[in-house]
Parts: sequence; C-alpha cells; structure tokens
Amino acid sequence: MSQKKQQFEVQENESIEECLNRIKEQGYAPIRRTEKPIFQEVKKAGETIYEPIGRQIVFEARLLE
Repeated sequence: MSQKKQQFEVQENESIEECLNRIKEQGYAPIRRTEKPIFQEVKKAGETIYEPIGRQIVFEARLLE
C-alpha cells in the first residue's frame, strides 16, 4: 500500500478504541474494518478439528489531507 493508505492491527492487549485513537494520532482516518478468525488445530479420536480461539482485527486507514 502507498503512504496514503496504511493498515493498523488491534494489538493483543489493546482495545478497539485505543487502536482508533492511535490511528487518529498518526494522522489517518479508518475506512475499513476486517476481522479474521484464528483457529487452533485439535486432534480428537483420530479426527482433526479446528476450534476458534480468537480473532484478528485490522483497520485500513487513509491519510488525512
């Protein structure tokens, strides 16, 4: 991505509001939010099961002019 757009990931010990404040402090405005599930592979009785253990939240932000 160019300097006009940047991606910001919500860190592990950070709230969404704190991430949005960090984006604003750097001079960007959020334009898109993306959530991706995080799975863990568990083997039970010879079967492989994928269990959700968390999520990753990423904001795409545009530079304010």
